[in-house]
Amino acid sequence: MAAYYNEFNPQSAHILRQLIKDGLVASGDVDERPIQEVTLDDLRGYKQHHFFAGIGGWSTALRLAGWPDDKPVWTGSCPCQPFSSAGRQKGKADERHLWPVWFSLISQYRPTTIFGEQVATAITYGWLDDVYEGLEAEGYAIGSAVLPACSVGSPHKRDRLWFVGNAELPRPHESQKFRGVRTGEKGGRMQQSKRSNTSSNVADTNGEVLQGHRRFEQRHDSQGREVAQRYPWQSGVWIGCPDGKKRVIEPSIPLLAHGVQHRNPIIHALGNAIVPQVAAEFIRAAKQPTEE
Repeated sequence: MAAYYNEFNPQSAHILRQLIKDGLVASGDVDERPIQEVTLDDLRGYKQHHFFAGIGGWSTALRLAGWPDDKPVWTGSCPCQPFSSAGRQKGKADERHLWPVWFSLISQYRPTTIFGEQVATAITYGWLDDVYEGLEAEGYAIGSAVLPACSVGSPHKRDRLWFVGNAELPRPHESQKFRGVRTGEKGGRMQQSKRSNTSSNVADTNGEVLQGHRRFEQRHDSQGREVAQRYPWQSGVWIGCPDGKKRVIEPSIPLLAHGVQHRNPIIHALGNAIVPQVAAEFIRAAKQPTEE
């Protein structure tokens, strides 16, 4: 099998299995056990490993970025609830803070390439500090960036923190690292190695498409590639919703209207999912030139 998926939510795991069956994500097995129960023996025999897999957003992103299903990689979107502004904001004291558990598997297995995602507010809790310090201690070169969904034309902001760790790239000297402190927040610094700076080659966020702002008009990225080939929102239409707000939808996608069967599990799965198009841009930027 190409991929191992770890997803403990039964509804999301069910959707993920259907996506695998339909060939929309890499073929593989879905393990519904909590990550705390996963051992190295469970991970053997797979090319790719996706933790906190949700509905397979990272596999979709890898495909969009031209990353083959049989090319080894680890991905993970640790639970955001401990750090989300919509949650209880207990931070590292929350039992759903699972980076230490995932990191334990990483340090034992030592994958070459790791991609991860978290809500941007986790930076203020020192979450990114822990990622850098842990992975650098294991010999990884690290890069990170905060990118919103609107950076690829989506009609909402959805800031997310993206990071990559690579065990084959040379680590920068301590004096070469950027360490900036975001003042006025709870703490935590945004670190980024010069060698692994991923933010210079991703989609421009100046064309934000937020509600009430101008539509996204950019048709090519910085390398002249057709944006319309990647971003599906350009043919979207604005509709009025019962809450009085207007939102963009794709004409071919039916609304999740009241009365639709399995509506709540679908909304929950989508709400926890990454935006694959943003992840794909980050992956492209992180890939070595020889991989293009």
